[in-house]
Amino acid sequence: MTPKPSSAEPSLVIGVDIGGTKTAFGLVRFPDGQVVARQEMKTPQGAASGAAFLDQVCAAVAQLRDETPGVQGIGLGLCELVDLDGGVSSGHRVQWNGLPVLARLKEIAPAVIEADVRAAALAEARWGAGKGYRDLLYLNIGTGISTCWVKDGVPHAGAHGHALAIASSPMVAACPVCGTHSAYILEDVAGGAALAHLYGAAIGRKIDSASEVLAAAAEGESRAQSLLAEAAQLIGVSAGLAINILDPAALVIGGGLGAREGPYSQAIEASIRRQVWSDQARQLPIRRAALGSESGLIGAAASWWVRSLSSDALKVDV
Repeated sequence: MTPKPSSAEPSLVIGVDIGGTKTAFGLVRFPDGQVVARQEMKTPQGAASGAAFLDQVCAAVAQLRDETPGVQGIGLGLCELVDLDGGVSSGHRVQWNGLPVLARLKEIAPAVIEADVRAAALAEARWGAGKGYRDLLYLNIGTGISTCWVKDGVPHAGAHGHALAIASSPMVAACPVCGTHSAYILEDVAGGAALAHLYGAAIGRKIDSASEVLAAAAEGESRAQSLLAEAAQLIGVSAGLAINILDPAALVIGGGLGAREGPYSQAIEASIRRQVWSDQARQLPIRRAALGSESGLIGAAASWWVRSLSSDALKVDV
């Protein structure tokens, strides 16, 4: 039986961060939340992201366990809906819905599964840009877009574990002058995958990532600049609405696009502030994720470590 750790004793946990573009495996040491080993692979797409990918992940985790004496658990963060029991409830990017993912991992070591945005939010709240705030909103802008509210260091999961989909519902409006209806789904126009697709369609060639769109905009390419300006405006609408509802003490923006400094992130921040109704709330701190690409990996492992502790150890010092 794996011994139950205390908050002060060193623990070594396997973390797996499965995003829409890449998957990271690693070893994370607690209580300091330090990554001590890391490897990365591309996340397969479509049918290839189903059972065969699960087999591949389990094999990699088992090998990491065998090579590392003293591993106490496994935490996996996934870019899908994950219910309160660790069941995968969607298959938008990774087709694991209906598969016994948690059971497979538990055959290797004690394990938990968490939505990737909640995992990253947990890491930033405890060791990153959100440290010191009892109440914060974490916004992930990467291949997709999602969000998590953190209260007293605990990511809010909602009644079903699905409190993260800020960018998946259609936004529909009618022009009060001409009556024309417009509709968009935020992730389909502002997520990293969407930006690459839309820019590729505009210039007539395949674009592999949103990084190419940012680079083109920095060089003055008007179509790239227009796409990013519109995306920043629309992200501000949804994020500003969330701030108006929750009134958090701070906003932390992470993800491959969100945590990147530059004109695009500045445009997003300006748009968010324009959408916040309260003069006081409009001045809230907006911080870039401090853990960078490691927030998801640290948070995935931390999801297991935190749940393994006593309730007293879950309290966050600020």
